[in-house]
Amino acid sequence: MTHQAFITTSRGLRRDIPPMRLYEKAKRLGIWNPSDIDFRQDRADWQTLRSEEQDLLLRLTAMFQAGEEAVTLDLLPLVMAIAQEGRLEEEMFLTTFLFEEAKHTDFFSRFLGEVVGVSDFDLTRYHTENFREIFYSALPDALQQLRNDPSPAAQIRASVTYNMIVEGILAETGYHAYFTVLERHNLMPGQRRGIALLKQDESRHIAYGIFLLSRLIAVDPTLWDVLEETMNSLLPPALGVIGDAFMQYDPMPFGLVEADFTDYALGQFQKRIDRLEKARGATLEDVYRVSHSVIDRDDG
Repeated sequence: MTHQAFITTSRGLRRDIPPMRLYEKAKRLGIWNPSDIDFRQDRADWQTLRSEEQDLLLRLTAMFQAGEEAVTLDLLPLVMAIAQEGRLEEEMFLTTFLFEEAKHTDFFSRFLGEVVGVSDFDLTRYHTENFREIFYSALPDALQQLRNDPSPAAQIRASVTYNMIVEGILAETGYHAYFTVLERHNLMPGQRRGIALLKQDESRHIAYGIFLLSRLIAVDPTLWDVLEETMNSLLPPALGVIGDAFMQYDPMPFGLVEADFTDYALGQFQKRIDRLEKARGATLEDVYRVSHSVIDRDDG
């Protein structure tokens, strides 16, 4: 397809819309280097942990590592679908996603190599059936479908899978588990620092996902059924991933309680649904206004 015009030499960039505000945040807050994280104390702390404590943290890391690699591999079709619609401001922000997901992949790889000292990198034993359903199948299927079908319905399925389920429920619950363990026991300052930076990156991704889904629903309210169906179909395996992470242990390492994390995940799910429901019957102007207020309020 040839170009007929260029946005930056016709109307110019719309710097007041939510994706460009998020892009400004990404330029300001997203430039951190995993190689700068100091893991010296983390290595010492790792050696003091009991075997079941090491196993739990390795299980969480193995899921995060694969998840970050998966979104790095599978994200490009969403960027292409938005670009094909001529939404330059959104595409500009989406270019930061790929960089940041690759950076997160790098971060967890450093932790495995330099802190855990993993020599056998076959950690797929931690990838349960529920994990595989989402990361091996649902995520690549939903994103890759955009190559042949970039329709609004396909964009909704892709964004729900990526932004709402993978990032909004699983990743945020995983961060919560990491922080509960490491903060409570004052362990691994390097890992804590890196995860805080990751969480800041992911908060921008989720904010865009909510904006994208809200924009699509405001234009065509009938797409709510697609959104709701996708959310509901992926919730059981998402909760299964969380349950699988803890069911192997009796008693739970670090004094954790599984229900705390299941409840947290359900709370994240409901929070996302509540935010998205506001787009039903809303105008595009409403969506932009609400998105502005959320982005301006959030420091991530």
